[in-house]
Amino acid sequence: MNRINNLFKKKNGKILSVYFTAGYPDLDDTLTIIRELDRSGVDMVEIGMPFSDPVADGPVIQRSSEIALKNGMNINLLFNQLAKIREVTDMPLILMGYINPVFRYGMENFLEKCNETGIDGTIIPDLPPDVYMESYEPLYVKHDIINVFLVTPQSSVERIKYLDQISKGFIYVVSTAKTTGGINSFNQSHTDYFRKLDNLKLKSPRLVGFGISDRTTYNQVCEYSDGAIIGSAFIRSLEGTGSLPENINRFIQTIR
Repeated sequence: MNRINNLFKKKNGKILSVYFTAGYPDLDDTLTIIRELDRSGVDMVEIGMPFSDPVADGPVIQRSSEIALKNGMNINLLFNQLAKIREVTDMPLILMGYINPVFRYGMENFLEKCNETGIDGTIIPDLPPDVYMESYEPLYVKHDIINVFLVTPQSSVERIKYLDQISKGFIYVVSTAKTTGGINSFNQSHTDYFRKLDNLKLKSPRLVGFGISDRTTYNQVCEYSDGAIIGSAFIRSLEGTGSLPENINRFIQTIR
């Protein structure tokens, strides 16, 4: 069983997934960050593949991508860094990024390398679900990789149900139409949206991302979903005055 599915089978709610940008703060920090997140009790990790035009990302993640690219990060180097990752952790690992670098690498080569290194899934926001189904789903199945779909407050019920139907993992619930890191708290419109999804009784588990930055927002979204994804707030924490392990462990303790 794919590690993503196994996680949701074993753990009932309050799942914590953390996103970071590979190659940030320094080029060779990837394994250290994953190792420390595992030690801190995180359930799943999303590894960002930096891209020069991250349109859905807010300023914090955009800046981390710019620095990572200047540091020399690319997909090939990332796979090299992850070559022995399964000696470090058994957590589900997801690669998140944009389709252009993946196309340049070659989709089948990319998925084959994901399988080889122990990556469990991808999140590619600008890969249309219809294109995925028509052209790439057989490759994902062949290499036992799960593609995660996103829903937003603007998604129709019909589209949400369609994405739920084709999903083989979890649904990424984007909490807001703003970019990542664009909100600091949730209001009534957000909770109405979360309740709407809850009332649809979807078959797929749901994790909420965008806007989760502290224990309060984490607990709030966990009332209406299976857990939360934290990105911008975690990346900001890496810039603390302590060592990288200290900054990571301190931040996770503020969430749980």
